[in-house]
Amino acid sequence: MVVFESLAVIGVMGSSRFSHRERSRRVGRWIAQSGYHLLTGGGGGVMAAVSEAFVRTSPRKGRVIGVLPSSIQHVGAPPLGYPNRWVEITIRTHLNKRGSEGERSDSRNHVNVLSSDVIIVLPGAEGTASEAQLALHYGRPCVAYLDNRRQVPDLPLSVPAESEFEQVKQFVVGACTK
Repeated sequence: MVVFESLAVIGVMGSSRFSHRERSRRVGRWIAQSGYHLLTGGGGGVMAAVSEAFVRTSPRKGRVIGVLPSSIQHVGAPPLGYPNRWVEITIRTHLNKRGSEGERSDSRNHVNVLSSDVIIVLPGAEGTASEAQLALHYGRPCVAYLDNRRQVPDLPLSVPAESEFEQVKQFVVGACTK
């Protein structure tokens, strides 16, 4: 009989355009070293940077999970640039809304949040803010790792924003042990 170890899934949400490389690398390495799975939206920017850092960390137990949006032109096929090359487990969806439409029922953001045990928000735009809002809606623990709240416009006030990574780590570990 094969026994699989159950690992927590840490969702990292952030900019699809900008990598915020140092911050993303720090988060990706720590998640891998801590024995968790990493879940992102499977695209570029923060998603690719955190995934690359995770995959390049050895040893590690977890995998990179990418929840992909659908192309508007070809339902079920991901848009150009998805998945990034670091995604190890691909979840394709028929959901094509993202960005400012991230809270709509036809957005994959619901899947990202509901499939994560804890959410870490990195700098991003409307789509990132919508994932933080959905985390609150669905009761998922969520913490932002930012220099200041302006790095995610419209970040809900009830999402704690931490500039020190040690505080983010403590939040995640605490949420995973409840």
